[in-house]
Order: sequence, then structure tokens, then C-alpha cells
Amino acid sequence: MRTVPAQAAFVHLSKPVRATANCRVEAMLEKPEIDEDTVAAYVQDAYGLEVAGITFLPLGADSNTAVYRVVDRTGRPFFLKLRSGDFAESSVTLPRFLRDHGLSQIIAPLADQAGRLWNDLGDFKLILYPFVEGRDGYKVSLTEPQWIEVGAALRRLHTLALPPELSRSIRREAYAPVWRDRVKGWLARVEVETFDEPVAAETATLLRAQRDAIGDLVGRAERYARALRRRSLLPVVCHGDLHAGNFHLTGDGRLYIVDWDEPVLAPKERDLMFAGAGLMGGWRSPEEEEALFYQGYGPAEADRQALAYFRYERIIADIAVYSEELLGTTDGGDDRAQSLRYLRSNFEPGGTIEIARESDRSSPGRK
Repeated sequence: MRTVPAQAAFVHLSKPVRATANCRVEAMLEKPEIDEDTVAAYVQDAYGLEVAGITFLPLGADSNTAVYRVVDRTGRPFFLKLRSGDFAESSVTLPRFLRDHGLSQIIAPLADQAGRLWNDLGDFKLILYPFVEGRDGYKVSLTEPQWIEVGAALRRLHTLALPPELSRSIRREAYAPVWRDRVKGWLARVEVETFDEPVAAETATLLRAQRDAIGDLVGRAERYARALRRRSLLPVVCHGDLHAGNFHLTGDGRLYIVDWDEPVLAPKERDLMFAGAGLMGGWRSPEEEEALFYQGYGPAEADRQALAYFRYERIIADIAVYSEELLGTTDGGDDRAQSLRYLRSNFEPGGTIEIARESDRSSPGRK
């Protein structure tokens, strides 16, 4: 998320604001239990930098990721990411490959003195980027040329041939029921359990009130998943998590697509679903987003079943994530109320659910 040369990394200058629940940002508000001097010393040793300062950046809401601003003795800034839990090597090797093969909208990780793109620091993976100052697509609207640029960049991404080794490292879309099953589980639990913590109690009340709407989403996604498993749609490399928070915009008009933590080999609709889906902050109408995006992407026929499935599944995944965050734990402090607002926004008029259903009913596919 930042301003520096073309290989920069990134940092949003203020806390991300999500217009819908579907926009999970990969960073956390609470500082991890690791000494900053230890982190700075490791960066200095691995990357050969003379670290003059390190500052924790309270961004986002993912407890698996923390980010810092690192400055060396010359005043040059860097963006440091610490990630715990599951780590896919492709989250760093793919953006490095894409950047090296002409996608200027990618901010690639920097190699250390041994040529590695990441390091192990206790339970964390440590990844260093140049620092590119800017703001995300919730703070600043993409201009018309930038929307067209996004379309062109995704066309390039979807048509780029990957080396076999890199391709094998990227997970493949399986239309798995993981998120649907988790949501079913939470719907069952809120019917029989009592939640004392105030935000958890509100979350349970919301899920009970929206039981029919959520059940309809799950049912639609399951039907499309069964149909898509029987078909052979061409898989391409997809970003997999496109929303306004993952577009980084600099003051001089440069645009970057960030957060490559979950790339996936999937039908192109996995990425095409984002334009017009209510994930871009509401700056433009769904129709305007699609029209501008396809000016850059070019002629394409979007498979209706796949488009609907990915839009429904995205909403279901967010319901599951927020349910686990708000009902499965009391951690998070003031962030809990914010997360509940994100969850609730899906069900509001003009929200992601309404958009997904309308596009499912009316969109015949796009050429």
C-alpha cells in the first residue's frame, strides 16, 4: 500500500474504511507480541539495511498480519509485513514474477541478501517491500482511466503463461463447501446458544433475523457449485480478492493491485465478479464500473453461473469470517463493533446481497 520507484510496496495512510463486509484488509489494528527492536535487528541483518526507525501501522483487521514502516539511515522508507498462520509461497513469488513480466501495477517484495523473498522470524513470515505512499480505493475513487487500466491489467494477468513450478504452487478452485458449512454451523448455534458479550449478542440477533436470506445465499451457491464441478471452465491465474481496499492509488495517479495472499487458478469470473458487485466503495454505479472495466479488459464472455457463484460465495465467506470473529471469541476490543457494522452492511438495501441477486437474475453474460 505507498511513493517510491516503480518497485514500491504500499501503505494506506489511514485506517481502511469498508463500504461492505466483503472487504477484508490483510493487516491488524493491534500490535503483535513481538519486540520492535527484534524485528528491526532481523531486517537489518537479512537485508543489509541500517535501520533508523520502525513504526507499527495499525491498519486493517486481520489478526494474522501486522505491518510496519521501516526507515533506513538515508531516510528511505520500506513497508514490512509480518504474517503468521498459513503462508502460501505464491503470495510472494507470483507478484515478483508478474512484476518482472511487465505488470507495472504490481508492487513486488524485495529480495534479501541471499536472494530470498521472505524470511522466518519466530512464528511469522517476514516480507519487505519498498514503501509507496498512497490511499486505497475506499478513500479515493478510481478515475475512469484507472478503471480502464485495471481491466487491461487483469486481461494481462489472465492470459499470462506461468512457469510450471509456479503454477503448481498456486491452489486451484475446487468449489469447496468450507465457508457454506461454517455458516450453516453458526446459524444452528445462534438458535440454541446465548451470547453474553454485547456485540456477540447483536451478531446472533442479526443472524437469526437474516436466517432465510443467508439460507437462500447458501442454497444458490451450492447449486452453482455442483453445476460448475461438472463443467470444464478454463482456469487462469486470478488475484482472488479484488475490492477497493486492494487498489492502492498514489498522489501522482499511479495504480497498484495489492494483497496477493490468496492467488488462485480459477475461471476468470473469480476476478471478473468484482466489477459491479458492490465491492468498490460505491463511488460509481455497478453499470458504470462494468462499462469502464471492460473497456480495458476487452471482449469477454462472462459465464453467468460462475459469476453468480463467486459473488455469492464471497458474501458467504465474509459472513463466516465475521461470525467466527464475533461469536467464536470476545477478542478485538473496539474493532468488534466495526466488524459488526461491516457484516450488517451486506443485508442493507443496495448492499452486496441485493446486487448479487439482481445480477444473477438479469445478467445474461458479457461479450
